[in-house]
Order: sequence, then structure tokens, then C-alpha cells
Amino acid sequence: MTLKHRFPLALAAAFVLGLASASVSATTLRYAHVGAEGDAQTRFASEASAAIEEATNGGVSITIFPASQLGGVAEMVDGVSLGSISMAHHEFASLAQSVPDIAVFNAPFIYRDAEHALRATDPTSPVISEMNEQLIEEAGMRIIGRMYRGARHITANFPVESPDDLAGKPFRAVPLDIWISMVRGFGADPTPVEVSELPTSLMTGLVVGQENPLTMIRSDNLHEVQSHVSMTGHMHSILAVFINENVWQSLDEEYQEAITNVLTEKAEESLRWAQETEEELIEELTQRGMTIITEEDGLDIDAFREQVLAQINRDYPNFEPYIEMIGEVE
Repeated sequence: MTLKHRFPLALAAAFVLGLASASVSATTLRYAHVGAEGDAQTRFASEASAAIEEATNGGVSITIFPASQLGGVAEMVDGVSLGSISMAHHEFASLAQSVPDIAVFNAPFIYRDAEHALRATDPTSPVISEMNEQLIEEAGMRIIGRMYRGARHITANFPVESPDDLAGKPFRAVPLDIWISMVRGFGADPTPVEVSELPTSLMTGLVVGQENPLTMIRSDNLHEVQSHVSMTGHMHSILAVFINENVWQSLDEEYQEAITNVLTEKAEESLRWAQETEEELIEELTQRGMTIITEEDGLDIDAFREQVLAQINRDYPNFEPYIEMIGEVE
């Protein structure tokens, strides 16, 4: 073979080797969450994943598994801990199996407003940093971001103005201990139900009410099984984005930095999404037939606050120093 013929072949071989090298260096992460189509957390995962792939020039790609495709909350968290799932997002309290006090970030009535909630849950904040050390040691996971999903409100198939209206009634609780405590503080009978089973549980009467951000109330079409929304705003729903520690350490530092930067930017965007759409969501739910109950309509938020916090203080006395630290975040 002449030199003229060998040279193009050498170029072709180098090109193929380059492609193989790029393929080997690319990392694909499995990202799970429980959000349904149309919920803000689905948008968050989709946009964050696309931005991460762009920021890493394709070095990190993400396959998303929404709507509990990889299991309920417990299975999802266990999957991230074991490494069968690379990363996920859910309420901070879903990590309490490994670090019990991390549930403090889901304690009701502890944030001044949405902006305070976002600042207090920054992964660089003192409380999150302390919790992360424990989470890495106990479960092989770390928190790398968060999402603001919105204030949570009560829905029911009857008007709810005070805890007396829920006394003894079966009410859905997220299958996490702090939710069971909170719902007990509502005066209701806590009934754990996975989000994937929620519409059916409400339709059959297994539970008569639930609480969630307005985006989820709309995306899950809860107007079909619930008639009233009580604007209690009892909890600012902040979802932790967490990743398997071995997966995180396998990423180049530049990729880690790019991912962290994207998630910080998306956290701020998620807050804007919630704030910009609240009035629109209220109007849409009203048009779908739901009755909105506010303080002007007789909703006694102070009664909920007093009763719920009393229950949380009884069940979680260890939260006190962390709540003080959260309160000190400017």
C-alpha cells in the first residue's frame, strides 16, 4: 500500500479512536423523582438535566425517570444510597431514615417566607453542611441542590377553616414520620399514601383530604375529587436534590462545579416559577370548580400554627437548635 493510501486510513483510525474515547469518558446518570407530568418538579428535572449536559459539553448526560417509575419514596432513596439510581429529588424528610434531624427542613411554619426557605436550604448553609457530613457517612449520599416547589395548602371535599374541621377524619400524609406528626397536629387521623396512589385514595374515600402545592393540585387534577382549597401555606416545600456519593466522586471537579452551578441557578428559577404562577393557579382551580378559602373567608391559620407546632415540639424536641439556626439565616 502506498503512503497516499495509508494516510487517509490513519486519519480514519484516529477519528474512530477519538469517538471511542469520547464515548468512554461520557457519564450517564439515572435521575428519579415522583412528580407527574405538568408538575413543577418535572419541569425542574428536565431543564436542569438539559442545562447540565450543555454545561459539561456532553460529558454528563442524564436519563430522567419521573412519576415514581423507579419506585416510591423509600425505594427511590434506597436506590440512590445503593447506587442503582444516580440521583433524585424529594422532600428533605425522605432522607431522615439515615439522618433523622434532616426532617427539620420540612417542619411546618419555620420559614419567614419563600426566599428565606431557599436561602436556609442552600447546600453551603451551615445546617445543610452539617447534615451533609452525616448523610455521606451514614448513607453514601450528599445533597447538591434544591428546588422550591411552592407553599403547601390543605384540600378536602368539604370546607376546612380550623383544625376542628378535620378532627378524627382520615387525612393523607406523605409516608414520612414528620408528615404523620404534622397531620396529627391538623387534628386529623394520619393515613400514609404514596403520591402515585393519591387520586384513587381520595376518590374511594380512604382519605378525605390532603395537602400539597398548587402546582401539584392542578397537575394531578385533584379538583375532580376535592372541592375546597384552604390556603394555609403551612409548609414551604423545598425538595433536596441528592446524589450517590460514589457517583459524585467519580465525576471530574469541573463537572461537579458545572452541576452545582446549574442546580443553584435552577433553584432560583424554581422560586420565580412558583411566585409568578400562584395567582394563575388559584384562578385556574377556581374555574375548575374548587372553592378557595383564605383568612378573609374565615381560615384560622393561627389555630393551625399553634396546634401543629405544639405537636412537632412534642415529637421532635431535637429540632430546636436547628430551627434556631434556620431562623438566623438572613
